[in-house]
Amino acid sequence: MADTIKSASIAGVLKVDTDLDELSLEVEAAKLVEVATELRDNPLLSFEQLSDVCGIDYLTYGQDEWETGGSGYSRGVSGASVGRMSFGDETKAFESDKPRFAVAYQLLSLKHNVRVRLKVYAQDNEFPVVPSVTSVWSSAEWAEREAFDLFGIHFDGHDDLRRLLTDYGFVGHPFRKDFPLVGNVEMRYDPKRKRVIYEPVTIEPRVLVPRVIRKTSRRVSSEQPENQDSTADGSVSEEQQDA
Repeated sequence: MADTIKSASIAGVLKVDTDLDELSLEVEAAKLVEVATELRDNPLLSFEQLSDVCGIDYLTYGQDEWETGGSGYSRGVSGASVGRMSFGDETKAFESDKPRFAVAYQLLSLKHNVRVRLKVYAQDNEFPVVPSVTSVWSSAEWAEREAFDLFGIHFDGHDDLRRLLTDYGFVGHPFRKDFPLVGNVEMRYDPKRKRVIYEPVTIEPRVLVPRVIRKTSRRVSSEQPENQDSTADGSVSEEQQDA
């Protein structure tokens, strides 16, 4: 299928990649609708089904939120931030040759039993916009609304671009990497006012340190008599663990 797409010479396809046995296309945003139409209507391709539309934020791509060092359970104990790469009141600046936001489209060809992923970059980091593909696949309507709601990516040409998952009046986009993990406000029902009220969040931000679990995590104590059952490397036998 990758060779077929390359031979079709579709205008707007910037890159064809088959990394990890997955077919991916990088598409020019201005040519997205034309490329999508060709992928759907060309009988050699026939990608008639759009399975999903996903937003991507590359703000902290390739970075970690904890300082690693040592070994064993002490590998990741020093949090480098308070969550989502936010250091105090400052957020790490986005430094990359490519735009910050992208959209991935998962397509399926029922005729050829092949999947392909389209990736489109939104050129403006402050106001990310890509064309809507609802004119090609009607199933994109709700999926684009979800990406708009969670990532703040606008889809030009969408007939009803409204929030889909967050509450009325919600401020921000929760899947962006600079949105705090604990959120900005919390809501509860006030029995005196008899309505739902919003208050500043009271949860303390923190970085989740990865927990290391090993199969031989239970070790025999140094005071254990030598005649007790144990394996050659000093770990407790399965019978002892069951006990």
